[in-house]
Amino acid sequence: MTGSAIITGAGPGVSGSFARLLAAEGHPVGLLGVDREQVEALAVELRGSGTTVATAYADLTDVDAATAAVRGLAEELGGSVDVLHFNPSAFREKDPLELTVTELLADVALGVGSLLTVVQAARPFLRHGSRVTVTGSMAADQPWHRAASLGVQKAGVRNLVRSLDDTLKDDGIRAVSVTVRGTLSSDGPFTPDRVAAALRSAMRQPEREWRTEVPYAGTHG
Repeated sequence: MTGSAIITGAGPGVSGSFARLLAAEGHPVGLLGVDREQVEALAVELRGSGTTVATAYADLTDVDAATAAVRGLAEELGGSVDVLHFNPSAFREKDPLELTVTELLADVALGVGSLLTVVQAARPFLRHGSRVTVTGSMAADQPWHRAASLGVQKAGVRNLVRSLDDTLKDDGIRAVSVTVRGTLSSDGPFTPDRVAAALRSAMRQPEREWRTEVPYAGTHG
């Protein structure tokens, strides 16, 4: 039986494209976001193609609300989660001399800390073969100084994915981040659809060759 795919930080970009791919493979889809208009637009589209869709709304930095939302989606969609996707990050255009500690910690709470929240919430519904996927960025290695907190988030979330994978792999659950080494665009190799295809490829890696970080440089078919 096909389990659900839960998309956290759902919206019209990479997360939306990934949701479409997973829906096309027969997964019921749970969409969790903060922008109701964007989430509902995606939900209507997916339902129009015959997909079972559930929606929830929560600030992922609100641990109680996000936990309840993830668990509610999992239960509504049948009680098992095959794919848990984590997409959010905070973009704040401030260099290291402008960025405050409070702002940095707030951004890290979203772009790194909330991954802990959604995985811990989903853990009772993950099973052997389930996958945790994360949208990463070249900012982890090549940060733009004018958005200093983004690089910290992407480096931190990639590191956390490795720890999650080590923790979960004995139960047959694997975690992977895809490092997007380019700028998202409406055409060319870095469209949301192409990045979503790279995420799908990464989660299908053979167990014996598993990598917790998979770079995407625009060459994925």
